[in-house]
Amino acid sequence: MTPSRTDAGILEDRQREIFRHLVEAFITSGEPVGSRTLSQRLPMALSPASIRNVMADLETMGLLYAPHTSAGRVPTEKGLRLFVDGLLQIGELGPAERAGIEARMSGTGHGVEEVLTQATTLLSGLSRCAGLVVAAKQDSALKHVEFLSVAPGKTLVVIVADDGQVENRLIDTPIGLPASALSEASNYLNARLRGRTLDVARTEILADLEGERAELDALTAKIVAEGLATLATHADSEEKVLIVRGTSHLLETMEAQGDLERIRTLFDDIERKNDLIRLLELAKDGDGVRIFIGSENRLFSLSGSSIVAAPYANAQGKVIGVIGVLGPTRLNYGRIIPMVDHTAKVIGRLLGQGYQV
Repeated sequence: MTPSRTDAGILEDRQREIFRHLVEAFITSGEPVGSRTLSQRLPMALSPASIRNVMADLETMGLLYAPHTSAGRVPTEKGLRLFVDGLLQIGELGPAERAGIEARMSGTGHGVEEVLTQATTLLSGLSRCAGLVVAAKQDSALKHVEFLSVAPGKTLVVIVADDGQVENRLIDTPIGLPASALSEASNYLNARLRGRTLDVARTEILADLEGERAELDALTAKIVAEGLATLATHADSEEKVLIVRGTSHLLETMEAQGDLERIRTLFDDIERKNDLIRLLELAKDGDGVRIFIGSENRLFSLSGSSIVAAPYANAQGKVIGVIGVLGPTRLNYGRIIPMVDHTAKVIGRLLGQGYQV
């Protein structure tokens, strides 16, 4: 069980102030923080000896640990979670930063993959960490659809995409169905799907069928609806795509041989694409930004890494993917959280302006 926001209340005022300044100093430097450093940062006058006594109490509580016998202290994962949930002061992006993100992303092409790749590269550069995005595999625009009778009660739906891919689906149809009904269904769908993705055209076609504006007889309309349902089932089950940019930034955090081993482990974690996708997909379940710290998740139990992630939605407001930043547990959470949140919102806004998913 990870600490909740109210768990910061377990600390007395002096403990809370020392703990907050220690974590902030660690996030900035990546180095263990000693009592003398804290005595210079604290707004209150405390001797190094008094600070050491409080640090010892925080260590007993499992919030700090000493990586070396004579060194200062660093926060544990439990301590980082308490800090993020209860003590973190989240900054705001300035107008220039917001405008910069929007300008760079708006300058991409109208393909959704271009938008997502640019967003991931942008986050990586701004955070000096790795940028990640999980998206549904994109449907290609369709070139041709045809219904072919292959056996009594069985019809093959042949789909040809603009990129040359051909797929076949088998559907059930009434026995004795006239060839004219299949031909009419083919012509109807081709007129409305050609050059468009199924996701874009499906709602409009179904509305036409339900509103009896399609000028199709009942049998042909049923075939069209059955074909759309089969295509939709396939589209909804498409695999996810993982885009990762800026993994080289992770090497910049390496300061010792132990860090090198963690980076190697982290790269192995990234290679386990399906596990990473499942982790990021968890961010879809809630509103706003989700934070995963170290071994709270099995994937990063050895590499000591954190992810800050936020869901993004399409033009219809449906959550369709997740974007985030991956880095060491000493991420600058206060800066990266609003950065990820704003980028996710910009993606959603662009998707609503014709960057079709």
